[in-house]
Amino acid sequence: MDIRKEYLEFFKNKGHDIVSSMPLVPDDPTLMFTNAGMVQFKDIFTGAIPRPQNPTATSCQLCVRAGGKHNDLENVGYTARHHTLFEMLGNFSFADYFKEEAIAYAWEFITVNLELPIDKLWVTIHDDDDQAYDIWKKHIREDRIKRFDDKENFWSMGDTGPCGPCSEIFYDQGEEHFSSDEDYLGGEGDRFLEIWNLVFMQYEQTKDKDGKITRTSLPKPSIDTGMGLERVIAIKEGVLNNFDSSNFQPIIKKIEELSKKQITDENIGSFRVIADHLRATSFMLSQGILFGNEGRPYVSRRILRRAVRHGYLLGFRKPFLAQAYDTLCDILGSHYSELKEQADYIKEQLTLEEERFFKTIDLGMSIFNDELAKTKEIFSGEVAFKLYDTYGFPLDLTEDMLRDKNLKVDNAKFDELMSEQKAKAKAAWKGSGDTASEGDFKSLLEKYGKNNFVGYEKTFENSTIVTLLDEKFQEVDTLEAGQTGWVMLDNTPFYATSGGQSGDTGALEDNEHIAIVVETSKFYDINLSKVIVEKSTLKKGENVQAVVVNRNEIEKHHSATHLLQSALKMVLGDTVAQAGSLNDTSRLRFDFTYAKAMTQEQIKEVEDLVNSMIARGIKGNVEELPIEEAKNKGAIAMFGEKYGDSVRVVSFDDVSVEFCGGTHVNNTSDIGSIYITKESGVSAGVRRIEAVCGLAAIEYTNSIIKKYQEVQEEVKNQDAITGIKKLKEQIKELKKEVELAQSQTAAPIIEEMIGDVKVVVDVVQNGDIKKIVDDLKNANDKVAVLLLQAKGEKVMLVAGSKDTNIKAGNWIKEIAPIVGGGGGGRPDFAQAGGKDVSKIEEAKLAALEYAKANL
Repeated sequence: MDIRKEYLEFFKNKGHDIVSSMPLVPDDPTLMFTNAGMVQFKDIFTGAIPRPQNPTATSCQLCVRAGGKHNDLENVGYTARHHTLFEMLGNFSFADYFKEEAIAYAWEFITVNLELPIDKLWVTIHDDDDQAYDIWKKHIREDRIKRFDDKENFWSMGDTGPCGPCSEIFYDQGEEHFSSDEDYLGGEGDRFLEIWNLVFMQYEQTKDKDGKITRTSLPKPSIDTGMGLERVIAIKEGVLNNFDSSNFQPIIKKIEELSKKQITDENIGSFRVIADHLRATSFMLSQGILFGNEGRPYVSRRILRRAVRHGYLLGFRKPFLAQAYDTLCDILGSHYSELKEQADYIKEQLTLEEERFFKTIDLGMSIFNDELAKTKEIFSGEVAFKLYDTYGFPLDLTEDMLRDKNLKVDNAKFDELMSEQKAKAKAAWKGSGDTASEGDFKSLLEKYGKNNFVGYEKTFENSTIVTLLDEKFQEVDTLEAGQTGWVMLDNTPFYATSGGQSGDTGALEDNEHIAIVVETSKFYDINLSKVIVEKSTLKKGENVQAVVVNRNEIEKHHSATHLLQSALKMVLGDTVAQAGSLNDTSRLRFDFTYAKAMTQEQIKEVEDLVNSMIARGIKGNVEELPIEEAKNKGAIAMFGEKYGDSVRVVSFDDVSVEFCGGTHVNNTSDIGSIYITKESGVSAGVRRIEAVCGLAAIEYTNSIIKKYQEVQEEVKNQDAITGIKKLKEQIKELKKEVELAQSQTAAPIIEEMIGDVKVVVDVVQNGDIKKIVDDLKNANDKVAVLLLQAKGEKVMLVAGSKDTNIKAGNWIKEIAPIVGGGGGGRPDFAQAGGKDVSKIEEAKLAALEYAKANL
């Protein structure tokens, strides 16, 4: 039974729209990851945006709870039901049906579609929710309905906003399987397993300045529900642990096969951790979340390294996760096609990150175990930080390793060291332009609604000023000459920074005044242009002419970026995926997934391909298409972006088809040409290409020509290449002459035999005295040599000894202080430096006396 499909079809038949799972990276600054099915509907529930035409929806949402406020990572492997990534089935009513229908739908699906036995089901409600109690009595015996307080059965979005009581459905897994004191309804044990939560959003919660909370009834209450797919699959398959279900067992069996270790009670946790973490990191990679040192990429790295550490416990010493990836695809690939489409890329990234950690894990484990042997109560914060900073052990990995020993880390010391080290500047590519908090602009949206962007069709518009804001985003009636502020136009041709494309600049003008538009950004879906008023006064309600001046050159770079991505895929393979971009009037920057630096030949091939696409004069085409039709057409989506049912598709015939909200040229020939100016690494597995087009390309070629001309002038106006070759030959000959001069020295001032040992003490004017010492040692069976050389205002001393009683290191230590220096070395070779050139002759004589005294 495909429970996921069964659930979605059930609610579709009840009139709900099936809505796709939103990206794991939510369009919500308060969340690190999408952690519940209702996240994509939050603005509808709060009233920030109008409810959709169909006020009911259903979804199967991929969720991650491994970072930020919602973090189950440390529990994975130790409980039967915690996961870093899971699927949440949900049905939603936006001021349409309420408790009666929501409860009836839930009960019908659980008892009819899933055929779960009624005598195994229990229901909980809020203490004061008599309405839910009366409805539930129609479906289940009254003695199976239990009341709980706010802690267990009340839900709120935060301190303020929509909230309400909730009702949960529990499944009794059987008294015979459980014996802990927490195995009761409402306890922490696993006997009574929550499988469905119905949230009844019926109040608006407010808090006054004294902290007093007030709840008032919403005029149009709503429904938000959630059912964990992993739990329901386990129940249907008759297993007591999610990891024993068909969702995880094939992966666990594959790891068992690869490790050649049998599963035991002692190591089962490691197998479960690996299976869970493989799922999470694979889905993150499929949505463009790479491994890194900050934010979401760091969470992904933490998850993978925890998996590798548990693999290490099972005996793995080289990457292994990619070998289990195909098994994961067999389980989930039919529903999440991106897992199959990006299989090669995901396996490559998993392997690269594993290789990085395996390089340091042995030494890190050795340091950990050494400190563990000395730890009685608290594990050293300094060592934990060293493991993190030097060996790549995330703190929670160290904490996880200590968990079995009932030990804790000195977190205060760790945090202190982290604060000292953490002064990193995060270089972020330009994205949506949403730079202000949602609260600042919600009132504007409610007051005026969204303004209309007409910039796809025109770059000039007669517009009305809806409102004005000062530099602190406070609403004002006027902006005077010399002031800077923000303008909201009813119809605006100015494109707001979004999707990597820089915002438009231009002017607002009429017969009386002019304001320069220096930036256009999007704030909570409102398009605002930043202006500097040059003449007269801008007034709210005025009509102005809005003129865009920078669009052409931006469009050239944006369209060239689309062609560039296609060319990269042709040359490097389909695993290339966009990881960020920037397009403005003078350059383009394109970040993409690729494991290693491109060769000069590959860079040239990509550049030539794009220029050939430009030269062909390929017509551009823009369409609004249903999302499935766009996918079938082969349109490339930017992973992590949220798309609606209808999407804007930009294509250049058979060369490039992409989802894109930006502006573009009508024909590739409008771009002119492209030059790749730089290829570099951004982070592990991500490369960056920088390039110029249009007028910027002309300026670039002019600068190259100018430099070439300057070189020609330096080589006396002959052919630059010929001239450079001649200079290189001259430099080569001069080097030979210098080496010859340095190798020649005067005869030693003092050279005598003391017994059977040749003793050489000399002040050398020219040459490499280290080489002279080595040459004397090689040419004699028994020799003791100490040479001195003036280097400007300093003195260099080198000593050597071969088969004699003199130790070069001791000899140098004795003589160097005479010239104000110090040094030492081995018995056969030593060197030192001094800073008193006037004592060089005195030092030479002392060196000879030392030799006589010690031979």
